[in-house]
Amino acid sequence: MQTMIQHKGPIAGLASKGNWIATAGYDNQVILWDIQNRTAIAKGSHDHLVNDCRFSNNGKWLISASSDYSARLWSIPSMRLQTVLPGHGDDVDMAVFSPDDLKIATCSLDRLVRIFSVDGRCLLTMAGHTGNVLSVSWSKDGQFVISSSVDGTIRRWDANTGELVQTTNLDVRTDSVEVDLNGTLFAGDDLGRISVINGKDVKFFQAHHAGIKKLVVDFLAKKIVSLSYDRSMAIWHINEDLSLRELSRTTYPDSVWARAACIMDNGKIATGTFGSTYALYDLQSQTWDTKGVAGGKAINAVQMVDGQVYSVGDSGIVHINGEATHEMGSLCNFLISNGKLLITGGQLGRLFNARTGEVLYSHHSPLNCGISFDIGGSNHIAIGSYTGEIIIFRILQNNQIQFVHTIEAFVNAVKGLSFSDGLLFSVCASTQISWYSVYDWKLINTKENAHEKITNACCAIGKNKFASVGRDLKLRIWEGTESSTYVTPHKNSVKCIGINSDRTVILTGSYGGTLSLFDLNKKAWIKTARPTSSGISSIAWDHLKEYFIAGSYDGEMYRLAAN
Repeated sequence: MQTMIQHKGPIAGLASKGNWIATAGYDNQVILWDIQNRTAIAKGSHDHLVNDCRFSNNGKWLISASSDYSARLWSIPSMRLQTVLPGHGDDVDMAVFSPDDLKIATCSLDRLVRIFSVDGRCLLTMAGHTGNVLSVSWSKDGQFVISSSVDGTIRRWDANTGELVQTTNLDVRTDSVEVDLNGTLFAGDDLGRISVINGKDVKFFQAHHAGIKKLVVDFLAKKIVSLSYDRSMAIWHINEDLSLRELSRTTYPDSVWARAACIMDNGKIATGTFGSTYALYDLQSQTWDTKGVAGGKAINAVQMVDGQVYSVGDSGIVHINGEATHEMGSLCNFLISNGKLLITGGQLGRLFNARTGEVLYSHHSPLNCGISFDIGGSNHIAIGSYTGEIIIFRILQNNQIQFVHTIEAFVNAVKGLSFSDGLLFSVCASTQISWYSVYDWKLINTKENAHEKITNACCAIGKNKFASVGRDLKLRIWEGTESSTYVTPHKNSVKCIGINSDRTVILTGSYGGTLSLFDLNKKAWIKTARPTSSGISSIAWDHLKEYFIAGSYDGEMYRLAAN
């Protein structure tokens, strides 16, 4: 019996060509769909998350970009692997065909832009970005490659020599850039603006209340579609003077992910989702179609509460010991236990009572992490957002929460929070870390470039002592602003960290599915295991049975003893 082809995790990339749609998923799959009956007909696989995919201009090929550090070329419609484009030293975020389909430009979190021939030979490497490179596009004549980065710049490179031709500094992370027929650039940034760059002239149009994650453009129809973490998708007309006029705006369904979208030949807009297939938006009727979009099984958070194992993930369904209980209606990233109240939240920017599904608070951007702590006998929680805020709440006796304060901590996503002896320790995607006093919420210390790449997680390991991990594959132990550094055994970005009850052993988990134990007394790594090929998302300590529990993107939980 043939297994149904569908995604098991979020769809991060999407492309359309004629009768085909291709989707790139965090389940390592790239899938080809027939538009007419919305059926998956073939698939290819990477060794890690697939971040994006693009058709060739002639429709014969598909290129996919992956966190396995490669791009891969597939034939259409068979999805047979033709060529692997290797050589990047970190996740490849995007790969795009040149207008003549003879070359492919790639960009990566290793901060490099590369140009390959379609047979996999690297022709040029362009270095200069000081942050992860997030998007890449070709000029319509094929003479230039344009890249955007978290370093706040958009750069134009000569596609024949690799020479840097122009740098436009927007001073803010820019996730998506498109180039029109005349070379004008349209870019979406973390401030919710669409930048129109015509030579040295830059115009900004405030399009959203939170960061723009994706722009797609139909230059013949003079339309731009922008998707933002403010939960809206807007359609714009490009006027003759390159100004933008809003045509319509819609709040997209909870299952839609703002990271991926494309305009189909029939004028409909397809978007990525957190489920098994893509969603559709009809511009004429202004209606959404999410038929067949089932929630993914990935676990994003685990928590031990009263001897029970709680988990939640892409589907937004809270499980207790593997049994489904309440549905939040949104992808959730964390679980916090504080007394009788169990709290979760995620993509919609909402905080939920995880035992009832009740919405406790709404924020303007997605929520990434959280921590509970006590101040003078009063229970509190801190929540980290995608837009850099740390939001503080007091837990009330009636299982409600009371807003206390917002710390404008970072300009990028808060990736982890921990607490020790009056200090709130926070880590950011920008590699910055900060310490705040929980008595007045004032900044005590901050350190730029605390890690060499994205800092992903942290935990408290003692009085005013913390540990952090990140994409640079390093564990750092912090005492004040000074740290000791330990290279981890992991080969892929270190996603999460946990500690046992007596604070003697740390467990770290990676996107490559590996778990590594670090003995804090011996200052040495003592065990490494790889229970899954999927990533490890979260770690909890079971103090009753005295072992770690690791949640995975494959929907399973794995246990590891602390010795």
